[in-house]
Formats: sequence, structure tokens, C-alpha cells
Amino acid sequence: MVRKKSVSYVCSSCGSVHSSWSGKCPQCGEWSTLEEKLEVSERSIKSGGKPMQVSAVSEVARTENHKRIISGDKQLDNVLGGGFVPGSVILLAGQPGIGKSTLLLQIAHNAAENTPTLYVSGEESAHQVAMRASRLNRVSKKLKLASGTVTDDIARTITEQNFGLVIIDSIQTIACNDINSAAGSVSQITNSTQMLTQAAKARNTVLVIVGHVTKQGSIAGPKLLEHSVDSVLQLEGDRYGGFKVLRTIKNRFGSTNEAAIYEMQDKGLRPVTNPSAALLEERQITDGSIVLATMEGSRPLLVEIQSLVNTTSYGYPKRAASGYDLTRLNLLIAMLERRTKLSLADKDIYINIVGGISVTEPAADLAICMAIASACKAMKLNKNAVVFGELGLSGEVRHVPHIDKRVAEAKKLGFEGAIGPKMKLTNKNSFLTEVKDIKSGLNTFLEKN
Repeated sequence: MVRKKSVSYVCSSCGSVHSSWSGKCPQCGEWSTLEEKLEVSERSIKSGGKPMQVSAVSEVARTENHKRIISGDKQLDNVLGGGFVPGSVILLAGQPGIGKSTLLLQIAHNAAENTPTLYVSGEESAHQVAMRASRLNRVSKKLKLASGTVTDDIARTITEQNFGLVIIDSIQTIACNDINSAAGSVSQITNSTQMLTQAAKARNTVLVIVGHVTKQGSIAGPKLLEHSVDSVLQLEGDRYGGFKVLRTIKNRFGSTNEAAIYEMQDKGLRPVTNPSAALLEERQITDGSIVLATMEGSRPLLVEIQSLVNTTSYGYPKRAASGYDLTRLNLLIAMLERRTKLSLADKDIYINIVGGISVTEPAADLAICMAIASACKAMKLNKNAVVFGELGLSGEVRHVPHIDKRVAEAKKLGFEGAIGPKMKLTNKNSFLTEVKDIKSGLNTFLEKN
């Protein structure tokens, strides 16, 4: 008779281990903190262990020189640091309908040309996945499909068959046989990830796991899920249109400063080679419109920032932002009132980043403030220029990285100049007009329509 795998119950509050579940932890007295934990290792630790075999780093590097698996998407390979590392576990998260399954099906189709690939769906049947592949024109005889929600079956398939890439869609829909809780619970997500990770690393298989997100936008499930994988990718953007941005939150095999930009079309997600030109294609030069030179990873991106300022009809002015942090916006508005002659206490202020792009870097401060001032005074820039720079609470313009790349992108798209902080390099760039503080910037570059 096959021996059933042992299950223990661990308190998430004090960490004590118990053999049976109870509503209250006997050790610390907390309620509803005992969680199931499944032993998925093939053999338990025996008493009286033996010394491990150790090797020099140079020897391991020489013998374990595995080539990366190319996904067929240059932008994605750049985000990953050069492609999929054999034996790595990757978590992909994003809002519902953002395009996670579409992107992964494209990756699976391209990768299947060079390496055995399996696409496992726990949310759809194999027939439904094949229908989506036909719609996207990604039908391949080399790509294998499977549908199932049992983690044990998926792990055994990975262990016994020679797949180079396995995609699981999604981790919240599969469950271990020996765990009694429902799929998507903390114990199921934790133990399923552990079991699949062990199977993938034992066979040197690339494992890509799809993860759901909460209403707040964070990855659903325990934080242990993000710690246990090698890379965490986040697909962001507006599900109804605009660009989709794929960022790395964690990457053990490459940089976390890279990003891939896609556009959803009838045949799937298409990489955007020149997003700046597409974002500025319908721009109208008017008050409240400023072009920001921002960075998406290591690539420059020009986006339009629009501002609308109206006298409030209520007792408390409203401030709203699309694609920008509202807390940062309120801080900049307070700084503008204190350091300039702008009176914004009775104004409703709205900020919009065109194209569904989210801007988080501090280099957007100067462009945001100039857009607000431009809309408030019905003025516009006196030159066709891009704007970037971080602002301090004293109104000073601070240095930002990658100034040369921002300036080069502005030149490529036909702008006449750039407005930003002083360059630390000795070789000054005549294309860049340096600004000392926000007050002098507004007085110098804004003029009446």
C-alpha cells in the first residue's frame, strides 16, 4: 500500500508546527492561523547526515554552461536578460483581460520551434486554448496542450517527459491531492508552487506560472510565492486599449530595469518598436500639454502629459490623476503654491498620461508642474521641447539619470530642444536648456497663447 504523504499544520503567527488542525493555535492562542503544509520532497531528512559535496565556483560555471532558451520575442528576451534560463521558475501577473494568456500562447508557439513546449491550462479546456491559437494564427504541431487542475499530475508530467518549457495558466486554479483546502487558498498556492518548482528544477525545465492579482493590483496569494520563484514579471496597462508594458519586479538572472512595450491587435500582442511616435501622433499643441521624456527600463519614451485646471464648484478642490501617483501630485501642488505665485487652493486639478502609460519615476516632476502652470494661466511652451527633471520641496530641479538617452530620443522625433536639470558632465549639450528651479522655469518657458 502506498504511504500517504505527511501533512503538518504550521501557525502563520508564531511558526509552531502541529499534527492536526484546530481553530486556535495551542502555542500562541491566535485564531485561524494554522495552515496546511505538505511534505513534497521524495525522501525525508535522515539523522546522522553525511558531508555535502562542494565544488569551486569556476568548476561549476565551466560544467554548467547552459544556453538560454530564446522566446522568439526580442523585447521579452531583453527583459529576461537574454532569454529563459533552463531550470528557472518565472511568475507572470497582471489584471484580468490584460493579455497574459495571449502573450504566453505566443511565447509557447515561438519557443516550440526550437524546444519541446507544453501549455497547461487550468482555466480552459484544451479545445478552448486551441480556438484561441487559431484566432491568433499560432497553430503549431510542435506545441503540446493539456488541461488539468491537479498539481500532482502536472508535476509527474514534467518529471517523466522531456519538456524544455512548461507554462501553467494559472497557479490559482490547480490543487494538490493531499491538501483539503480549495484551489487558490494560501496552502494550495504555496504547496503547488513548491511541488512544481522541485519537478522543474529536477528536469532543468523552464516553468512559467501565471498569477492573479488583487483589487489593489498586488499579486494574489502569499508573499512566499514571489520569494520562491526566480523572476517576477508584471504586465500593466489599460485592458481596453493603449499600450501594455511588461516589467520585471524580480530577476535573478538579469536586470530589473528593462521593459517591453506591446500593443493589442487582432492577431495578438505586437511589440512596439517606436512607442514615442505612436503616443505623440495625435498630440495638439495647446495649454496644459507638456511632453515628458521618461524612461521605461533602459529605453527612452516620450509621452504627453495633459493637465486641466478649473475653479472648483465645491468647498474642497478635487485632484485626480490617471497614470500618475495622486500622493506625489498633491505634494507637487503644495510645493507650487509655496514656491511660485500660483494660487491653486481653489482649483480642481486633473492630470492625464496619454496612452494608458503609468509614469512613476521622479523625473516627471518638472513636466507635471509645468503642465499644471500652463493650464492654470492658459499659457504654453515658447519652444517645441521635451521636459524632464526631479523637483525638491524647495523648488530646485535635481539631476536625473540617462539624460543623453532622453535628449537623443527628442532629437530623433524632431523636437527643437529639451528642458531639464544641469548635466554633471563637462561636455555640455547645446540641445538641453538647463533649469535651476521651478520658478525660473515657468517664467522663462511659458508664454501666452
